[in-house]
Amino acid sequence: MTSQEIRNAFLDFFERKGHKIVPSAPMVIKDDPTLMFTNAGMNQFKNIILGNDPIKYPRVADSQKCLRVSGKHNDLEEVGHDTYHHTMFEMLGNWSFGDYFKKEAIEYAWEFLTGVLKLDKNRLYVTVFEGEKEAPLNPPRGETPSTEGRVGEGLLLPRDNEAAGYWEQFLPKERIIDGNKKDNFWEMGDTGPCGPCSEIHVDLRPDSEREKTDGLALVNAGHPQVVEIWNLVFMQYNRKADGSLEPLPNKVIDTGMGFERLCMAMQGKISNYDTDVFTPIIAEIEKITGYQYTA
Repeated sequence: MTSQEIRNAFLDFFERKGHKIVPSAPMVIKDDPTLMFTNAGMNQFKNIILGNDPIKYPRVADSQKCLRVSGKHNDLEEVGHDTYHHTMFEMLGNWSFGDYFKKEAIEYAWEFLTGVLKLDKNRLYVTVFEGEKEAPLNPPRGETPSTEGRVGEGLLLPRDNEAAGYWEQFLPKERIIDGNKKDNFWEMGDTGPCGPCSEIHVDLRPDSEREKTDGLALVNAGHPQVVEIWNLVFMQYNRKADGSLEPLPNKVIDTGMGFERLCMAMQGKISNYDTDVFTPIIAEIEKITGYQYTA
């Protein structure tokens, strides 16, 4: 499939599932003093998630242009060192504002990847939030930490057994991996909407390598052919300035899939730069400069 066909397949799939297809928001944010650039698909929906704006469409999908050069989700240090991080990239995403939640989000993701795109089920792994192992950071000096909206034992958030249970419909337990707070609790910044997340990883190595080393050992280990392609965020909380969590007005599904990485998986490549997202640009640079990219 071409990159255009892959993008259209995603949008068409979620339109059939009752999602309103909306345009990509501008990359330069004008009305949010906490962000300079759109660094995630959910930025344009932030006020809806916080309950400050009305819900116009309970289900939404789009392909969002993102720029990650600043802020909490900063991939700039990775660019140029591997084959799958970019400063600017496209994020395919679907949202639910108080409509469906974990069960449907997981079912839709599995149906699209394995039913529509026909990715090999045996090459897929997922991670779920393992729970907090230690208490959150202390609040600013002089402030008392709030326990409002906290769940679990004391101030600690529990393992996401709910998401793990839904994944067990599709994957053996050994391919459902516990992930730490850094990888599996998504926060837009130091404050704001947040929640546990479940990442889908794909193993693109040749069978000869897969026979030698189990993909389980390579998930979140920086291997260039065992990469995360889709993050399903189960947004339930608002992180306050004192570090405490309060429940959001509505539970929100916020997913983000790396378009370039998905193209790499679908086109049988070992680098994002070898897909038809980049090769026409590279070919033109070769023509202008007289230098061959592969040389």
